Amino acid sequence: MTAHPLDRLTAEEIAHNRDILDRAGLIGPATRFPLVMLVEPPKHEVLSWQEDDPWNRCVRTTLLDRDTGAVSEVVASLTHDKVVSRRDVDVTAEGQPPIMGEEFQLVEKILWQDPGWRAAMARRGLDEPERIRVSALSAGCFDIPGEDGRRLVRCLSFLQLDGSDNVWAHPIDGVVAYVDLITGDVVELIDDGIFPLPAERADFELRAENRPVRDTQKPIEISQPEGPSFTVDGNIVRWENWQFRIGFDQVEGLTLHQIGFEDGGRLRPIVYRASVAEMVVPYGDPSPVRFWQNYFDAGEYSLGKEANSLELGCDCLGEIHYFDAVIADDDGNPRTIRNAICMHEEDVGVLWKHTDMYNGSSSTRRQRRLVISFFITVGNYDYGFYWYLYLDGTIELDCKATGVVFASAYPGPRADGSLYPWASEIAPGVGAPFHQHLFSARLDMMVDGVGNAVDEVDAVRVPVGPENPYGNAFTRRATRIRRESEGARTADGSVGRTWHVVNPERRNRMGQPVGYALIPEGQPTLLADPSSSIAKRAAFTTRHLWVTAQHDAERYPSGQYVNQNPGTTGIDTWIRADRDLDGQDLVLWHTFGLTHFPRPEDWPIMPVDHTGFVMKPVGFFDQNPALDVPAPRSSHCHTTESTAAADACSCH
Repeated sequence: MTAHPLDRLTAEEIAHNRDILDRAGLIGPATRFPLVMLVEPPKHEVLSWQEDDPWNRCVRTTLLDRDTGAVSEVVASLTHDKVVSRRDVDVTAEGQPPIMGEEFQLVEKILWQDPGWRAAMARRGLDEPERIRVSALSAGCFDIPGEDGRRLVRCLSFLQLDGSDNVWAHPIDGVVAYVDLITGDVVELIDDGIFPLPAERADFELRAENRPVRDTQKPIEISQPEGPSFTVDGNIVRWENWQFRIGFDQVEGLTLHQIGFEDGGRLRPIVYRASVAEMVVPYGDPSPVRFWQNYFDAGEYSLGKEANSLELGCDCLGEIHYFDAVIADDDGNPRTIRNAICMHEEDVGVLWKHTDMYNGSSSTRRQRRLVISFFITVGNYDYGFYWYLYLDGTIELDCKATGVVFASAYPGPRADGSLYPWASEIAPGVGAPFHQHLFSARLDMMVDGVGNAVDEVDAVRVPVGPENPYGNAFTRRATRIRRESEGARTADGSVGRTWHVVNPERRNRMGQPVGYALIPEGQPTLLADPSSSIAKRAAFTTRHLWVTAQHDAERYPSGQYVNQNPGTTGIDTWIRADRDLDGQDLVLWHTFGLTHFPRPEDWPIMPVDHTGFVMKPVGFFDQNPALDVPAPRSSHCHTTESTAAADACSCH
């Protein structure tokens, strides 16, 4: 057995789980394993667990019968070597399991053999089906007659000129096929008209035959001759005053557990569990072939399964420690993703600095951060998730979006001369529909203990009056969020709105409750109409913040089975319980993201765009927790004696 209840599943455990299910008669030739997940013990049990205490190590598996479409959910105890529960999943009410890798390949074969689809391609002058690549996309839920209970994808197509061609450059627009993945039927074929097929190549790997690569860059080498400052013990990482556990699963990918900061000889908890629990990409083109484009990369595609194997010098630079990720493949067998998680230190400029005119001292300290990251590829887009821990107690998440924008044909001007209102033209005849990338960070909080509360803090303008005769005054207002019915909040940059997670039972030396502030970017939430399907299915995207009472079963903001879920199991349904939030065990769900109006500069491959959030200590420490950071001793930093301080430093 592993050393701790939160340790990641091993290859041996995944194989053991499959063996248990096989011996129980639950696996046949058509059985697939869309989800194989560690059952994390309840939070209170983990917090009370002591080394060498026994625990029941369990795995939850979702099984799909590829012949019938039946779905079941099974929990097996690895400790007791047996199945402990099994239930049938109502796919109409609860949703379908995520789309699996083999189903993407299956769809191409189905369409290549379908007479109606081949005829649609022939009308466009395309008579070689094997050159046409099919993008199998999640179907959503739109109350379309005859779709209930079917396991569906909706398929758009692209022409690939040759084996090295960028297929996204040649969208075959105007036609979409709805495919049943169980029966292999083309349920519906929509042909909305023939559009010119963009023929220009869009290679982003430069080769001698098209464009030379610049030769002006000199090498940048990052080295730590004495090794990194962190230590790794299994899944436990210690760095400077930080300590946390590494986790990974196939839905969320990288997870961080029991994040704490050592202060005054005590490891003070801050976040019990941190992850990106969901991300959705809603598109804004209402045309008959695109109105349904809304992708949940975690719930519908299992983003953890799409993690890249990272390469030193390319994805990660410096003194790197890699973690492999072990997940289950579609047949329930263990699959190892080499170098799935990258961890290293970075110098990020000045931490603090002061030159004092009175005592003659001059002091500088360098900031550095620990970076824990992974990258995924889901179809055309690539995403990097970078968690940063800083010397001063700051926590940051930076999500990086890159890859290739999803292309369409770009229609010419309308009869009145106006341009197509739902997409940008990014290359001749190539459109890119407007869309958003909206993420949900799940932050199971534990600021100096489990009894927390949330205050919404706004800057307040004060009018001229008896207390403000010169009009210069301003102050702040803190409003306690007391119940879940009050916990769906919107950011407001005009008042600098932040949310402070405080512990009313723990006080700093000023007598104030200790706390951490969530600082949002405050970019637009979901832009689709509130009555739309996506607004119901991704209700979490309609607010920047949701605060809920902690519940171990509430792991994903749109529910456990997102694929074709009508929107009946998400966070907006949980808060109807209106649970108490004042001084309780709390979870913050923070929505953040990008609204993307694609540019020509995003083609043929998109430079990284950034989105994320920051958490800063506010009264958590009694003073600057980075006072003990030593003066720089790099060869690039020249230390000089001054009349009042020997650590004066001029750093480049």
